[in-house]
Amino acid sequence: MPTEASVAIIAFRPIVLASISQSAIAYDCFKKGVGNLVSIRIGTRGSKLAMWQAEWVAGRLRERGHTVDLHVISTQGDVSTQSLSQVGGQGLFTKEIQRELLDGRVDLAVHSLKDLPTIPIDALCLAAVPERETTSDCLISRCGSRFADLPPGARIGTGSSRRGAQLLAWRGDVVISDIRGNVDSRLRKLEEGRYDAIVLAAAGLTRLDLNHVVTEQLPSEKIFPAIGQGALGLECRANAEPMREALAELNDAASFAEVTAERALLRSLLAGCLAPVAAIGKVQSSGELRLQARVLSVDGRQMIEAEATSSPDNAEALGEQVAELLREQGATALIAHSR
Repeated sequence: MPTEASVAIIAFRPIVLASISQSAIAYDCFKKGVGNLVSIRIGTRGSKLAMWQAEWVAGRLRERGHTVDLHVISTQGDVSTQSLSQVGGQGLFTKEIQRELLDGRVDLAVHSLKDLPTIPIDALCLAAVPERETTSDCLISRCGSRFADLPPGARIGTGSSRRGAQLLAWRGDVVISDIRGNVDSRLRKLEEGRYDAIVLAAAGLTRLDLNHVVTEQLPSEKIFPAIGQGALGLECRANAEPMREALAELNDAASFAEVTAERALLRSLLAGCLAPVAAIGKVQSSGELRLQARVLSVDGRQMIEAEATSSPDNAEALGEQVAELLREQGATALIAHSR
């Protein structure tokens, strides 16, 4: 009769464990009855933030006994120096990674969910959304002034029409200037004096331990976030059941419902990720899911808003409902004019 140790050796035969410590984790998982161990190749962009996010996911999977390798993939968004409006933002930071996933060269893609197009690819699925980071945007100003105190004509760097439109709706006397690049390069451009202030997502700054550079966290009632902002999207092949089971352990149900509603809204509006559309889904203490959204003109002079609530189980229908409320107020025309 085989011993427990010999059973463990048989169970782990398909997996090459990277170290003695990894073997110990795997054996402990086996004894505790954790599901099938999976060897996982993660596809990720090579930026500092993307690598942090991929390493974070890898760490959670290794804790559960899986063997994980990272594969850096260059995307069109990484190599292009054109503005997002010129090069086109749909799938700009995701298509190459998804292609590697479809071709079987990686098993898992770790995305910043705000970059992932809302039109699904049949052979792929969004398998998990870990607990979401803050959805706020932050202002970093060269002189240390808050947004309300910046002088008229101050140059604000952002590559997002959503941010630019909302900032102009707040203060029409500032100048919105396009900016591209990763977090470090944007901070460097600010230091060089190309801008008086820049706006970045708080989640990325938190993950990179850069909160000390923040001048102020912009108020959520003034600046709604991008669809999926602050969330990671873990995408895999739809028919990869062991992979989907492994990722299910990393999923946060509330975060998944929130971004499902936001993404359904954007998809229903046919807006794409470059239009000045902003939304925030939030599971309330009552257990209900609330979705607030707004669509703006690029110059910030027009803004329409809508909101509704539902059960988190009906997140997709909630997104479609709020999109219809926005269309009834003229959202389609505003989105068309922004292109």
